[in-house]
Amino acid sequence: MPVLRPLLSLLVTIAATLLIGWIVDQVLQRVADRRPDAPVWPLLRRCRIPLQLVVVTALLLAASPLERIFHLHDDSVHHAVLLCLLAALGWLTVRVVAAVLEAVFSRYETVTGDPARVQRVRTQLSMLRRVTGAVIVVVTVAVMLLTFDTMRSVGASLLASAGIVGIVAGIALQGMLSNFFAGLQIAFGDTVRIGDTVVVDGQQGTVEEITLSYLVVRLWDHRRLIVPVSYFVNKPFENWTRRDPGLLASVVLHLDHTTPVGQLRTALRERLAAHPLWDGAEWALQVTDTTPSTLVVRATMTARNPDDAAQLRFDVREQLVAFLRDEHPGALPRVRTGDEA
Repeated sequence: MPVLRPLLSLLVTIAATLLIGWIVDQVLQRVADRRPDAPVWPLLRRCRIPLQLVVVTALLLAASPLERIFHLHDDSVHHAVLLCLLAALGWLTVRVVAAVLEAVFSRYETVTGDPARVQRVRTQLSMLRRVTGAVIVVVTVAVMLLTFDTMRSVGASLLASAGIVGIVAGIALQGMLSNFFAGLQIAFGDTVRIGDTVVVDGQQGTVEEITLSYLVVRLWDHRRLIVPVSYFVNKPFENWTRRDPGLLASVVLHLDHTTPVGQLRTALRERLAAHPLWDGAEWALQVTDTTPSTLVVRATMTARNPDDAAQLRFDVREQLVAFLRDEHPGALPRVRTGDEA
């Protein structure tokens, strides 16, 4: 039976693919168990599916059971399997690069105690992964196209006109290229990082994602502001956490002139000491201004990040007003009339 041998070859190919994938997965799992401090090994287990595709397509190219089963004598099946092999190799390379970069970041995060440096490296590795992935995809597609005879025959004419095409493409894709290089400048220029608190066009938010063309800023009400990366290169913006994720929060109160400022300062110190969001670094209570009817008192305190600073500011304002209402109600601002002594 002429079909029995190639069919058996196909079954052996599938069995060998599953076996190789299982063996590689078990080896990676054992290495990961022996070296728990190295995060790259469990991450490489995600490459099992593209690895099996590479193995099965390579074995199909070597044994050619499909042509013998279906009695195909042309090169169409061989070419299709070759294209699948190239695509699988590209997919495997992308997965391996992503796993290595993620492992590098995880390792760096465990040995570095500076949150600012962790955010910078995270942004740079994220951008590097996107750029590398895009390059791998382009190279893979180019190699796949070169397997066609028609593409090879027009190669000389394409090279001859490459200069003109490059100029035309540069003009047509000027905005895209501008965003691309702006993204690289942001990633390695350390102007904005994932996790930074920024103010863009008067709206405060946290940088949630950085791509080659745009940034995603999560606003306080959970809306997402999509901003082109070229904006952060061409226009000024506020970055509250570029050097230090900590932030100084302030509360301004307008009080009566009879306010016992010393007791209010003591109350602030006691409430900050009991508050979980205060980082213990700095605090102060100062009379910053006076008006004919009020004192302007400002309380300042530090927090670990902008979100904690905002919540700490809300809580301290509420607690100080409650303290004055219960202990010194006369310190709250009043509207004086002419009949008062």
